[in-house]
Amino acid sequence: MNTSIAANINITRNRINAIDSLRGVIMLLMLVDHVRETIYLHRQVGDPMLVEQTDPALFFTRLTAHFCAPIFVFLAGLSAWLYANPTHLHGAKRDATGFLVKRGLFLIALEFTIINFAWVGHFPPTIWYLQVIWVIGLAMICLGLLHKLPRSLLLSLGILIVAGHNMISDIKIVSDHPAYTIWTILFQRGFLPEPLATIKISYPLLPWIGIILIGFACGPLYQQGISSLQRQRRLITIGLAALAALLLLRSFNIYGENQHWQHYPDFIRTSMSYLNFQKYPPSLLFSLLTIGTGMLCLAWFERSNNRFTQLCAEIGSAPMFYYILHLYVLLILQTLLVHIFGANHGNRFGVDYVWQVWLCAALLVPILYFPCRQFAVFKRNSKQAWVRYL
Repeated sequence: MNTSIAANINITRNRINAIDSLRGVIMLLMLVDHVRETIYLHRQVGDPMLVEQTDPALFFTRLTAHFCAPIFVFLAGLSAWLYANPTHLHGAKRDATGFLVKRGLFLIALEFTIINFAWVGHFPPTIWYLQVIWVIGLAMICLGLLHKLPRSLLLSLGILIVAGHNMISDIKIVSDHPAYTIWTILFQRGFLPEPLATIKISYPLLPWIGIILIGFACGPLYQQGISSLQRQRRLITIGLAALAALLLLRSFNIYGENQHWQHYPDFIRTSMSYLNFQKYPPSLLFSLLTIGTGMLCLAWFERSNNRFTQLCAEIGSAPMFYYILHLYVLLILQTLLVHIFGANHGNRFGVDYVWQVWLCAALLVPILYFPCRQFAVFKRNSKQAWVRYL
């Protein structure tokens, strides 16, 4: 086997470099998006975005962030399979129910406390935003309760949810309806009714359950009986099939996205319209684009072993530590900028150009990388149970 490939599928304490590398890349893209929400918040974007009113640089910056949540949730499912089927048991299974449920509850608790504080800088917040960590926590609990079902059933259920939920995407339930609360949590972005009216569900749950189930069902691609070359071929095949389905469905506006694309006088706006997918909840085409690309990237990272992939793997091996750290770094950054330069957009400081967002994110990478690398080493060598949750 090629030495670079061997290095990138090396498993140390149940970590696979290719998976960590992909996770690290999407966490770097997430940093760009959250820098945007820190110093470019005065230029809001919708869901889906308004093509005529959105600057192309802002549109494509936001588009890169679309890959973060679905790939992260998919990899959470894939990692759950690896936890339930550790290599050192040589084919024997481990009950993952307790770990997944407890970690899901832990993530939900983090969302309500440490993470909400990091976004607004005070506690309790005026509005509790339940976002990606909340939905990953709930999806993990669901996976913990379902993962013992046959893999074929889990895969079918995941595909049915991801591919089929667009059939009911037009159903909207008003706030005084008896089913409003459960529908909002599952499928309809919005505020919960009284007495929970200060809680906003930013990430409806149902489609993310489908994505984490698909991720878990793809776990056997990493079982010991499959060679690196076989795995790469399967990942590429699945990724290309997903992107081909996207091209077919999107090009003819067949299904999978409520808002049809249209031609504009210039190529850029037409491309923006074509790639303008809904994230909240994620449409089928949104999932095909992101998960399909993620599959191709997994295959590529398995073949690549260089300084960049290693840097990404080190960040990706401490995902929750990185997530919390980067939010607090951005909170401190915004506070310092207001203190030094003053607020120029309401009570916040903001920059004028998208390139400044990317520059700021690039400057923050070293600040985040070195603590993450140290924590990753600690996590790899530690035998303490709590470390697994980070």
